Amino acid sequence: QVQLVESGGGLVQAGGSLRLSCADSGRTFSNYAMAWFRQAPGKEREFVSAISWSAAVTYHADSVKGRFTISRDNAKNTVYLQMNSLKPEDTAVYYCAARRGAYTGDPSDYVYWGQGTQVTVSS
Repeated sequence: QVQLVESGGGLVQAGGSLRLSCADSGRTFSNYAMAWFRQAPGKEREFVSAISWSAAVTYHADSVKGRFTISRDNAKNTVYLQMNSLKPEDTAVYYCAARRGAYTGDPSDYVYWGQGTQVTVSS
């Protein structure tokens, strides 16, 4: 069973940085591709970043490319999202998600989800 818990959200000024963490209490974390999605009020859930089970391959949405970095530590059952140069339009609830097999950018492909953590970027 995969149980995901996000942390690290908060309020930050534009141009600042935050690091999100997503910890899995299960025993098979290394078997799963992991991804981060976000959802702003009134908008659909949006893909942010994904990483393969081995961390060999990562993928970022164009809107965050060059600013956000996804990584994982399988020994700690944790995936991270380092967010730099934050913009007000990055404000959203951020969710981590897990799936077996290859990573994708489609939220419907992911079976396991965390509860979300709020990120607010002030201008």
